[in-house]
Amino acid sequence: MKLFPYGHATHPQWQMAAGLVLAQLRAHMTLPGYARAPTLALLYITDHYAVHAQDILDHLSAELPDITDWSGTVGVGIASNNVEYFDEPALAVMLCELPHDQYRVFSGVSPLPPAASGRFKAHTALVHADAGTPDVAELIDEMAQRTESGYVFGGLASSRSSTVQFAFSGHGNVKGHGAAGGVFNGGLSGVAFARDPSGGMVLMSRVTQGCQPVSASHDITACESNVVTGLDGQPALDVMLEDLKVSLDQPRAALARVRTTLVGLSRPEDSLHDARSRRAGQFGAEVVVRHVIGLDPARKGIAIAEVPHVGMKLAFCERNAQAARADLIRVCAEIREELEPEEVTLDVASALSGAPVDAAPHPARRIAGAIYVSCSGRGGPHFGAPSAELQIVRRALGDVPLVGFFAGGEIARHHLYGYTGVLTVFAAAD
Repeated sequence: MKLFPYGHATHPQWQMAAGLVLAQLRAHMTLPGYARAPTLALLYITDHYAVHAQDILDHLSAELPDITDWSGTVGVGIASNNVEYFDEPALAVMLCELPHDQYRVFSGVSPLPPAASGRFKAHTALVHADAGTPDVAELIDEMAQRTESGYVFGGLASSRSSTVQFAFSGHGNVKGHGAAGGVFNGGLSGVAFARDPSGGMVLMSRVTQGCQPVSASHDITACESNVVTGLDGQPALDVMLEDLKVSLDQPRAALARVRTTLVGLSRPEDSLHDARSRRAGQFGAEVVVRHVIGLDPARKGIAIAEVPHVGMKLAFCERNAQAARADLIRVCAEIREELEPEEVTLDVASALSGAPVDAAPHPARRIAGAIYVSCSGRGGPHFGAPSAELQIVRRALGDVPLVGFFAGGEIARHHLYGYTGVLTVFAAAD
């Protein structure tokens, strides 16, 4: 499987950034090991360029006429191999070489058909969504049900201006664009991927958590709307105060502690599904983190940014950079361990063990390309230095073609997450 050409650049003028990216893409396509006839482009821009989204898509698609399909969105930051662009004008593109019958671009004007329809059997899908769309979490769950695996990945567009999405196909998949021209606002869009009938290509995806539990897991035994009133049969507020070791008799200290506390929610059936990914003192992929938005002393309840149900599990948690770093290394290591054979040739061993400064993306790693969607509250600012998060990915996963963005919510499985990273790789099968 050929490596996916990719490029990224920052410049106050989008035309200059686009020129730099095009030069990188064209240079890659001349190198051995890289795809020379890609069909699908993934395009991510920072919100500085949002007003120019249509011009950017028109320019890039005109300069790359053999690329028939485009998908992507906007973020307050974007990512590529070993680098993040936060609060600056930038764009990143990756060109994927995939047979046309193995993927389909979808959007609100051309939705993804159900897997049972027979028109296109989606195994999984890359999903971009607008956080302002009503019932967006339910729409993500419904989108997952349209795939054979029940697993989708991606994120919510994040922007301080327009939350644009790119969805364009010149191969006849997307019809009815009208005046949109491939740039959309609102709803969901993305790319659905079919299972490779030849078995030559697989997609692997992992969720990395950014929060660490600070309490045991409790059973939700009573709740009203978004207010949890009972945990393990006890008043929820009393349980929370005991876990956090604070008292309402000292309201200032208690409120300061509560403001840094979040809740991790999970369902028992999901915990069984993801048990192998669980680590002591860390959340597994079954947990979704939500904010505590208020306390209800009258009902001894805790208001959270979710509508829970009796029988769910709840643990109090907080953001933790050290735990986030360890979990990110873990998911990268899991992917590498699954892909890299136990016995390798000298050439492959050299490619896999090259010094980070000298190593380049190499087919021996079996990863053609990667997509990384991280929370807009993570990135270098959370990990301690500019581009620190993506540098961790590169050191742990290896030097591979990668693009992505920093989202207002991350999508994996059939859930909408927060404070997480979602890493997905296109890999050659055994």
